[in-house]
Amino acid sequence: MTGSDASGLAEPLQVLYEADNVTNGMLPEPLPSWYGGSLRFPTPRLVANFVSSLDGVVALPGLTQSNKLISAGNEADRFVMGLLRAFADVVLIGSGTLRGSPTTVWTAPHAYPPGGQAFGKLRQRQGQPAAPELAIMTGSGAIDVHHPGIQAGSVVLTTRQGASALGDRLPASCDLVVLPGTAQVDPTAAVNALTARGHQLILSEAGPTVFGALLDAGLVDELFYTLSPRLAGRSPRSLRPGLVEGAELLPAVRCDSRLASVRRHRDHLLLRYILDAETEAR
Repeated sequence: MTGSDASGLAEPLQVLYEADNVTNGMLPEPLPSWYGGSLRFPTPRLVANFVSSLDGVVALPGLTQSNKLISAGNEADRFVMGLLRAFADVVLIGSGTLRGSPTTVWTAPHAYPPGGQAFGKLRQRQGQPAAPELAIMTGSGAIDVHHPGIQAGSVVLTTRQGASALGDRLPASCDLVVLPGTAQVDPTAAVNALTARGHQLILSEAGPTVFGALLDAGLVDELFYTLSPRLAGRSPRSLRPGLVEGAELLPAVRCDSRLASVRRHRDHLLLRYILDAETEAR
């Protein structure tokens, strides 16, 4: 899927704020016109990407591809997702994200088809292969080995228990990496394994539980956060997660952030934060 750059964003992102120290670099046209400027990342880097409802819900359990419902199908959110994938060496997800996206392949054109040609030029310019590698964290090994993302080739980061559960069911296109951990994969070991594979820019599209584990370990450098004007609502029984789940950061982990940019597309705000986590004595 390459897409056609001629039918891109009808309304480019409007830049409301950009910090002076944000690292910028040249992008192939029409990407800078759509994004409202340029973009580049120092490496090594772990960047996370989320979309959230106005009341802080990031997923609707039980619904596939609930992020599209939360984002109200906003094309700018999809474009930024594609742009980040175009930069990434590897896209990191958890088993919950894999399960909730049964038809997804984690490539830039899949997120935003109109940018396919320009995304390809960007990856060529950076000396990268056509698509980032897909990495899946699963402690249990309970994943659908027939998922198109796995069939296309991926690296599965799991535990001994997960490897035992998977057995020999993974296709030959996949690599299995066994890491420390019992019920869950150790996030530091997972990131180190990806770095050892030569990946300098890791894009996390994992859900809030994996994101919480990455934050707790001080591994996240940046957060791209789309704030949708849509309200999701909660009830005591809905279990609708917020941005960070499964980790209590304060007071032991001081994870502060600096606002790097604010962009607007209609009623959506697209925010970029630089994170600075400091772990105190527990």
